[in-house]
Amino acid sequence: MDLLMGEPLALDLVNTRSGSGFDALDGADDFQAWLTGQSHRLTVPEEPLKPSDLSALRALRAHVEATLAAIREAAPPPPEALKALNKALRGAPPYPYLEARGAVLTTGTRRAGPPVTVLLTELAEAAMALLTDPNVGKIRSCEAPDCRMLFLPAHPRRRWCSPDLCGNRVRVARYYQRHKPT
Repeated sequence: MDLLMGEPLALDLVNTRSGSGFDALDGADDFQAWLTGQSHRLTVPEEPLKPSDLSALRALRAHVEATLAAIREAAPPPPEALKALNKALRGAPPYPYLEARGAVLTTGTRRAGPPVTVLLTELAEAAMALLTDPNVGKIRSCEAPDCRMLFLPAHPRRRWCSPDLCGNRVRVARYYQRHKPT
């Protein structure tokens, strides 16, 4: 699995499909591995995901991709994508709760709804945060051939999704072109 992780959560969702044809949303095991890698940012469902759950996640990803593509081109986002994102945002409303830790009360927020609905809502919230971020215009596509990953560069000269993977492949290919026998 050659997925880019560590970008804003919504970009990590978009990047669940790689340029090599791998799609983490094609199988429950692959997506579960992706969820495990994101467990510090998402509520991971305890039960295995069903095919219909993966279908709903693929649809949400497609709407995030379409909206992101429109924003990157300074075009209006597709109305059906916004409608779907707003529906996902309403899926699992948050509610505050109190918890006792010894004699000290703490507060927190939980979500009401089935686990996959909570997951969809959290991913839609991550998309909303990314799509409304002033830095959304800085999102880039990896410059490596056959790579479709998106990233938000921390440095303006960053050209590849991963310097260790795509960057190294491009550098090796350039070296080979310069040094190959004629």
